[in-house]
Amino acid sequence: MKEGKKTTGELILSIDAGTQSIRAALVDAKGNVVRIVKNQIQPYFSEHPGWAEQDPEYYWKTLCTACRELMRQAGRMAERLAGVTLTTQRATVINVDAGGRPLRPAIVWLDQRKADAAGLVPAALTPVLKVLKLLRTVENVAGNCESNWIRQHQPEIWEKTHKYLLLSGFFTHRLTGEFVDSVGNNVGYLPINNKTYRWAGKYDFKWRLFPIEREKLPALVRPSEMLGKITARASKETGIPEGLPVVAAGTDKGCEILGAGCLGPDVGCLSFGTTATFNTTTDTYVELLPMIPPYPASVPDTYYTEAMVYRGFWMVSWFREEFGLLEKEIAKKKKLVPEKLFDALIEKIPAGSMGLVLQPYWTPGNDIDPYAKGSIIGFGDVHNRAYLYRAILEGLVYALRQGAELTRRRTKTSIKRLMVSGGGSQSDMAMRITADVFGMTAERPHTFETSALGAAIAAAVGLGIHSDYPAAVSAMTRTRDAFDPVPENHRLYDDLYRDVYLGMYGRLKPLFKRIREITGYPES
Repeated sequence: MKEGKKTTGELILSIDAGTQSIRAALVDAKGNVVRIVKNQIQPYFSEHPGWAEQDPEYYWKTLCTACRELMRQAGRMAERLAGVTLTTQRATVINVDAGGRPLRPAIVWLDQRKADAAGLVPAALTPVLKVLKLLRTVENVAGNCESNWIRQHQPEIWEKTHKYLLLSGFFTHRLTGEFVDSVGNNVGYLPINNKTYRWAGKYDFKWRLFPIEREKLPALVRPSEMLGKITARASKETGIPEGLPVVAAGTDKGCEILGAGCLGPDVGCLSFGTTATFNTTTDTYVELLPMIPPYPASVPDTYYTEAMVYRGFWMVSWFREEFGLLEKEIAKKKKLVPEKLFDALIEKIPAGSMGLVLQPYWTPGNDIDPYAKGSIIGFGDVHNRAYLYRAILEGLVYALRQGAELTRRRTKTSIKRLMVSGGGSQSDMAMRITADVFGMTAERPHTFETSALGAAIAAAVGLGIHSDYPAAVSAMTRTRDAFDPVPENHRLYDDLYRDVYLGMYGRLKPLFKRIREITGYPES
């Protein structure tokens, strides 16, 4: 099937493999999720502190189970399928042999192991990087590169590696038999040209930082282009009809932005997921921080400018596990999501949590500042776990507002609309707090499945169901709920944000550094 050719079907099978679950959804031309099957997954296992790995076959079997169940539920609707598309978690890597069989566990994006960066940074560049105060950043990037660690610690695995794939490329090979991936998935420590997101030129220094043999990397196509067709073997294992075209999309975060309807730099997209982010889409290459490139969007030749809170709404899960036993038990009996009960828990807590202010740097040793730690200040005898939960939500939104302000300065564009997606957006309280902190109306898309929807939008363009991305976004996205800011709450949050939150990290950093020197946690 040629790109852009009108299809007879109008349903798209969108596979969404995130950090917490693998989902298979049927999406129609109007952006409705007609059917969906969600299978929870164990995000990773850890054989050593800081490691995060998973069995690639576990991912594949879970995907197959979800697709088979969806096809069973779909029945005759499967005859209306126009094609398949795929979106996955970012930067999870897999070494495979010539048959696509995994040679070791996947290294998940949450992994914190470090390679020895010595000798990887070109000596000629070292003095320049020192003057620019970027040497540590570049060394961190080289040290975080998973392929460098494998080459240093498991050279026999690297020697046997036929292809070094992202999770998206692994799934694409299983579905189509082709070693190919979307440009929109090119996120991670890879030798890429960050302006084109194609493989870097022959003399690009990234081949020194990430010395991966070119033949070990897959072919690349742009979002909305064809990756291949469902093979007979994949059809047998997944239940997807053989011969259906598989259309390129992008990462789960990139597709989430697209599925929320964010096509330009004037629309801010907040993602309340495991990683919380603030993004805009732009056709101009912009680095929010020096040497930290933007990400490839799920629209060809565009980028998204991401400001990230690494652990993000993982903190809500942390609170649920550590402090939410009562709500978990009630939710289990009533078959509710515990977070819905947490909304009721904090509904009467005043804006600002009576001065309890949280900074959500819960991931130790991050790339931007290795001394970063989380902090909570302002405790008094009035505060209990309900105040703590509200302070978590407020702190996350403060951090995202900080990212939005950085984005505005770097892109020189004002944010006129605020779209909020991801699992955390199901919380009305989180939406209200977002509107109040930003002082803008916070809009919630018509579906929570924005990653699957965004991938379906790319597929709808590639399959000719819609003529282009603006037409597809117009037809397939819309606002379900809107939350307006309360003026007095915004004034209070604005004062706390400017006069307290923004000053916290700079004042506490020397103490964070000393804590690490004394305790050794976390190690460099």
